[in-house]
Order: sequence, then C-alpha cells, then structure tokens
Amino acid sequence: MLNVVWFKRDLRASDHLPLTMAAAEGMVVPLYVIEPEYWAQNTTSARQWRFVARALAALRTQLAVLGAPLVVRLGNATDVLEELRQNSSDMALWSHEETGDAWACARDRQVRAWAQSNGIPWHEFPNAGVVRKLGSRDGWAQMWDQRMSAPPLQPPPGLLAHGLVPGKIVSERMLYLNDDPCEEIPAGPTPAGRLLDSFLATRGATYQSGRSSPLTAFDVCSRLSPHLAQGTLSTREALHKANAAHDGHPAGDFRESIKSFTSRIQWRCHFMQNLEDAPEIETHCMHPGYEGLREGDHNAAHLEAWLSGRTGFPMVDASMRALIATGWLNARMRAMCVSVAAYHLWLDWRAFGPGLAQLFTDYEPGIHWNQCQILSGVTGIDALNAYDPVQQSQELDPDGTFLRQWLPELAQVPAPLIHEPWKLTALEQKDVGCEIGKDYPAPLVDPLHSAKRAEEKICAVRKIQGFAEETQRVLKMHGTPRPSEDEHHLDL
Repeated sequence: MLNVVWFKRDLRASDHLPLTMAAAEGMVVPLYVIEPEYWAQNTTSARQWRFVARALAALRTQLAVLGAPLVVRLGNATDVLEELRQNSSDMALWSHEETGDAWACARDRQVRAWAQSNGIPWHEFPNAGVVRKLGSRDGWAQMWDQRMSAPPLQPPPGLLAHGLVPGKIVSERMLYLNDDPCEEIPAGPTPAGRLLDSFLATRGATYQSGRSSPLTAFDVCSRLSPHLAQGTLSTREALHKANAAHDGHPAGDFRESIKSFTSRIQWRCHFMQNLEDAPEIETHCMHPGYEGLREGDHNAAHLEAWLSGRTGFPMVDASMRALIATGWLNARMRAMCVSVAAYHLWLDWRAFGPGLAQLFTDYEPGIHWNQCQILSGVTGIDALNAYDPVQQSQELDPDGTFLRQWLPELAQVPAPLIHEPWKLTALEQKDVGCEIGKDYPAPLVDPLHSAKRAEEKICAVRKIQGFAEETQRVLKMHGTPRPSEDEHHLDL
C-alpha cells in the first residue's frame, strides 16, 4: 500500500502522528501540494510563502535522512492525489485535521469527496488542542490538558523509500506573488528549536514586563508564532519544553514569565477552537446584531493610509511600518493598530482584515479573525477597547526611540511632541525639518472625538431588543471565561 502523508500546516517530522502511523503501515510518500489557488487568496502573501518554502526545504532534508524525502507537487490537491492513485494499486491518505479559512475547508471537502468516491481511506488526526465536532465547550480545557500532557512523538526512524521524483519548491514568481521587501525569517524545526531554547534560557526572563512595548518585545517575545502557524514546531513540543524550563528556574520573575507564555499557548488554541466551531466568524460578526454597523461608511483612503503607515498617529504608523518591514509585531501594537482602524477610522473588520493578514508572516486564521472581531467590538461578549494611540505612544515609547526608528521624517522632533507632532507650531516644524501635512501626515481624524463617537454607535446596538439573548448564545458557543485584556493578544 502507498501511504500518502499529506503535509499542510504541520511542516515537521517530530510529534507528527499521521507520519508515525503511516510509517507503521509500510511505504510512505510524504507529500506537500503547492496550491496556486490558495496563494491567490486575499489573505496570503509572498512573505508567508517564502517562510513556507524555507520550511519545506528543511523538511525535505529531515525526511530524506529518515529515508523518504518530501515530494512536492504544484497544482490542485485532488488532481495531485488522483495522479498518485492512478500509479498505485492501493493507497491510503494520512494527515492532520486543519483549522483553516473557508478556502481550506472547501478544499478539504473536495478531497474528502474524492477519497470516498475512489474508496481511499483518509485517516485524519487532531492537531494541537483543537477538537473537531466538539458540540459543547464544557470540558474543553480538560481535553486540552489531556492531549498536551502526552509526550511529543519522536520522528519515525527508517522510512521506506518511495522512489518518486521529489519535485521543485517553486519561487514566489511562479505563484504570481508580488515582490515583498520583508526580511527573511529562518524556517524549519532547527531554527524553531533555537528560538524556543534561547527564549526559555535567557530572552524570556523579562517577557512578563517587556512584551507590551515595541522597544523590548522584538527581543523578549519568543517569536515562535510563524513556526506554530506553519507547524515547524508543534504546540505540544513548545509546551513541554516551556513547562520543563519553568520547573528548572527558581521562583521569581522568570518562572512567572514562562507561566504567562504557556497560558498564551492555551489561549491560542482557544481562539482556533472558535473558528473550528464556527467557521462563519471569518465573514460574519459573532453577534449578528452588529451586521451593517460599519459597512456603509467605508473610507478607502483611510484604509490605504492605515495599511501603509500614514495615519498621522506616530505609534500606529511606526508599528505598521515595522510590520511591513519585518512581518511581525508584538500583540499590544497589533491590538492598538486594529483598534484604531475599527474605532477611530470606523473601518469594518472584513475590510481591513485581509490586507493585515497579508502583512503577517505568522497569519493564523483562527487567531486573526477572532482578534479582528474582538478589537472591533462586534462579538457581543467582550469589553469595548478603543486604544488611545497617543497614550500608548507616551506610555510604551516615552523618548520616541521606536518612533524615530520607523518614522525618519520625525527624527528631529523631540519628546514629548513626537507623540503629537500635529501640535508643533509652524516655526517648530521648520526647525525640525518636518512640515505636518507634507513631510508627515496630519491625523486622519480627531483621536478622542472619533473614538467616543465609535463607542456610542457600538453601545447603541447593545440596547436593541433581543441583543442580550443573542449574547448568551454566543457566550455558550464560544464558552470558557473570557481572558483578561492582555490575554486577548497573543504575542508569542
């Protein structure tokens, strides 16, 4: 029998149950399908593909050492699988369950229909702490603990060679992706392991206190999010190593930081479970009472300015430009940027969500769409949180160091005026070489008035008859006590 192990967003050989189970059955064909249709979605980008391509190269090397190099094919998944079926007398398909976006769900339905019509058994296994067909959130935390407590699996030794041509890992140009100046992030199990080890040994010592400020977050956060999103490191591997490090450190700040990190690992699975249980949250407000709230007021110019870091709010613009350049941003700044888009600029989350997703190398649908809705105030079960971009700037970057790094036009503006450069007089603007409205934009909106008006509109919806009853339905579906404000934003 030809045992095809279909890799999707689980690009590793360790702690990979489908690979382990398939290897026990005989000859294994590790397969990855590069799907051009997926890379044409409005949430995908060249920066994401480049990370995946590097991860595939690392996985191919790892599997080759085990005896069966990764086979890469370009095309539609069902077409690729059908070609393999036609060249094999007997075949089985093995994979992890994927909690993805609507496109991935539709593709999996097509593959399931193909497998059933051809009598191909498809063995799917749970991935991370997400439970398929859960039914109720009652007991989910216990199930998560049970899954995560099991020791991670070692790579299966001695895979039987399959003899198929491995195939090329194509460039982004072959996928018609735009050029992207984003810095490269090393990908694969080895870079992921090094990141985790350095975080648990030294970098994470001040994670608890340093993760909120962009001045420190780029160093003190684990930076594992792209690895977890593409599965070069499993959730369970990360958790086990973190728990061991926690127990190995003496009581104090470092242990508390690791505890905070492991809490975020669980919350990550919690939000992914939300999408698994209700795939419609990618396109519909969790609370239907908010449908139509913002859609009619869309401002395309505001969206473009926000995505390019030209809103006139320095901390928002510096954060967005840092994200454009690096593909990563700490959670507090992500939350602030989304909040400003949703409250101050009054943009619908479905309008800004895709463009923002493209900027994240670590785009994870379950995290992304939950956060977009929470920070837009449309879940019905979360507190409203209109971040004040000036206050965030003053609090987290008082001297303007981060602002000057990413906003060179404000380099000569002293603190505290760098946080509110629109307050510079004409003479001061001339002295610092920055004319507001020309060299750096004036704020698109008044920060206080716009936030207040947005909150009033959102609160008005909560007074509509039937709102409270629908809120209870949402709360029951997505269960578990709501996390604190900081827990919402997963700066892994």
